[in-house]
Amino acid sequence: MSAKKRFPGAAAVVLGALSFTACSGAPAVINTDDTTSAQQAAPAPPTTSTRPSNAHLANAFHYAAQVNGTTGYYFTSPSGRWQCAILPRERAGCQNASGSAIAVTGAPDEVAGPDGEPATPNAILVDRADAPQFAALSSPGFGLESGEAVELPFNRVLAAAGFRCNVQESTGISCVSEFSGHGFTFSADGYTPHYTDVPADAP
Repeated sequence: MSAKKRFPGAAAVVLGALSFTACSGAPAVINTDDTTSAQQAAPAPPTTSTRPSNAHLANAFHYAAQVNGTTGYYFTSPSGRWQCAILPRERAGCQNASGSAIAVTGAPDEVAGPDGEPATPNAILVDRADAPQFAALSSPGFGLESGEAVELPFNRVLAAAGFRCNVQESTGISCVSEFSGHGFTFSADGYTPHYTDVPADAP
């Protein structure tokens, strides 16, 4: 179990694994979120005042894969530099495909590693209910056990199990928890703790 450092002001959390079995068929959005009563108890999203658009949804079924016996939704950025995943109702995030430091301007030099010792962060993630954070993850992290995940094209939104992610040429990679509204946007040039939606008129 890996420990992580949040963006400034956030507390460290411990994340648990959650098994999920992929549904049959090929829906564009796969929704396995909690019941309506649980959703009503969620705090108002702090990072956006508008509901994310469904104008550019990818087919989530095409990105489903099993890692360590658990189904998630995995993708590679068009550049091939980043590996990302949505782990149903648990977290969404990205890591450097080379397995080395995440190399994002403004990222911390060290976070607590899987063994509790200082380590160089190799990933950025957002939990279902908490603020985004940098982390040092053990392999495979947000990657597949072997091979590369399917590429998520620019301006397409992968929405599954309470999270959504997209890749845009102008802003980078962005992911958000639909439960809390917390999210992140990052590229090699920097990051912000906010989700950036794909414009409705994007190609």
